[in-house]
Amino acid sequence: MRAVTIPEFGGPDVLRVAELPLPEPGEGQVRVRVAAATVNPTDTVLRAGMRGDPPGPEPWVPGTELSGVVDTVGEGVADWAAGERVVAATMPRSGHGAQAEYVVVPAEALARIPDDMGFAAAATIPMNGLTVRQAFDKLELPAGATLVVTGAAGAVGGYAVELGVRQGLRVIADAGPADEELVRRLGADVVVPRGAGMVAAIRAAAPEGVDGLIDAAVIGGPVLEAVRDGGRVAAVRPFDSDVERGITVDLVLVVDEMHEGEKLQELVDLAARGELTLRVARVLPVEEAAEAHRQLEAGGTRGRLVLSFDSSLV
Repeated sequence: MRAVTIPEFGGPDVLRVAELPLPEPGEGQVRVRVAAATVNPTDTVLRAGMRGDPPGPEPWVPGTELSGVVDTVGEGVADWAAGERVVAATMPRSGHGAQAEYVVVPAEALARIPDDMGFAAAATIPMNGLTVRQAFDKLELPAGATLVVTGAAGAVGGYAVELGVRQGLRVIADAGPADEELVRRLGADVVVPRGAGMVAAIRAAAPEGVDGLIDAAVIGGPVLEAVRDGGRVAAVRPFDSDVERGITVDLVLVVDEMHEGEKLQELVDLAARGELTLRVARVLPVEEAAEAHRQLEAGGTRGRLVLSFDSSLV
């Protein structure tokens, strides 16, 4: 089978599409014929060798989310059958990543996707959707509370805005001039400018400070000034600043959600009903994985970059 591999750490040009042995599903596992797999910052960090120890046995295969069709099931799997359209998350550290023609995942990690949802769009749901779902579980904000979302135009931020609005929260979100219309369309109640004046603008909209904050832009300590005493923050990266005034900072670890197929199914169902916006920036053939990495690292991409293993399916 074809797979994107990292034969050595370095820039995008180290990536190679290689032939690897077909993986066999074990007990409780399902083998998926992959139609589409996303490229995200985790992949570029892995490729550059910034995670320290190697993620697993060579050759290393990046990718954390995929969509496709069930190919075969392992012993003890009764809820899935060959031919079903599915989406799932996986981690390169637990074996080969998502950017392969066939990937084996635990049966409980899968969710079904409807026939009218494209594979490329479906592949954008798992990682960021489950990240935001965990963030809201940690924040525990009641309806009517005020939430700030930083990085609202990004993949995590966009889902956070929409799901926050759906939960009855008053959502304040940041945006640059080029993204303001998008963030408003996602449903933000108040849009504040990114940059040095952001905290002051948030405080103008919420003078006593906000109840919760999802820091998708990884701003860190400076944004705490926008949070009220005793408020809560969900951070997608480790927080490196002192936390005072009774504010609680919870680190979101999406790896804890990767076998939560039921939660993933809820997100898929929301997207199918048009309550969650799936944004695909570009679909590239798997042979152009290096180009996808270059585009992502250049910045400014809105929506997800997706690698296609079968153009007839995407």
